[in-house]
Amino acid sequence: MKKIGILGGVGWASTVDYYRAIAEGAGQYYAERGHGSPLPIPPMTIESVTQAKTRALRGTAGNEASWSAFDAVFREALLTLQNAECDFAIIASNTPHARLHAIRQGVSMPILSIFDATAEVTARSGATNALVLGTTVTMQATNYAERLATDGITANARLPDPEIAEMQAMIDSDFYGGASDTAHARLLAFCNRHATPGTAILLACTELPLAFPDHLDDPVFEADGHLFINPSAAHVAAALTEALDG
Repeated sequence: MKKIGILGGVGWASTVDYYRAIAEGAGQYYAERGHGSPLPIPPMTIESVTQAKTRALRGTAGNEASWSAFDAVFREALLTLQNAECDFAIIASNTPHARLHAIRQGVSMPILSIFDATAEVTARSGATNALVLGTTVTMQATNYAERLATDGITANARLPDPEIAEMQAMIDSDFYGGASDTAHARLLAFCNRHATPGTAILLACTELPLAFPDHLDDPVFEADGHLFINPSAAHVAAALTEALDG
């Protein structure tokens, strides 16, 4: 098995869920092949950054220089994982993936993209239109739209800034540390306003899938009249394939 490096902390609840999903997924893989207990899991190292710090260091869209301090925090974390002899890394957060082109500079260790994993499962779902939900950074960026387009999937036009701000506020108040009692209802109301029938809704903040506890490990699922894509589960599946292959 290959050693997985997990860059986490943004936020911590989804980092915990990444570790759990990888461990349980590996256990299921070996149990299905007749391996006895204790079931193997890949070796992992977690490097956790501080979300309060990284939030304060966010730059301005279109201004590359303004992101240099933000990029440096994640780059140093990846280099720590590389020095820990991880064979590859995953960033357990959507937001920094918008800066992956800069963050990965000087890092030789492979980094699995959540964009690639998500686009592949979205294409397999048969959806041709997608609504991307996430932090302000994720919803203002074009990374998901550009990657989905390579598989013939059209992402909805960028939502108005007040709607993006509402989603960021929802993530901060209802999903930090786990889904609150009102998280599911608030998220569903937002989806009902913006998702047309047949649209695949990308839960492109690693906390958002926590509103659907029965589907945490499902890359694609239907609930409440909508088709959802769970990028976190897709990312975990890609990491398991990479770690257990061969």
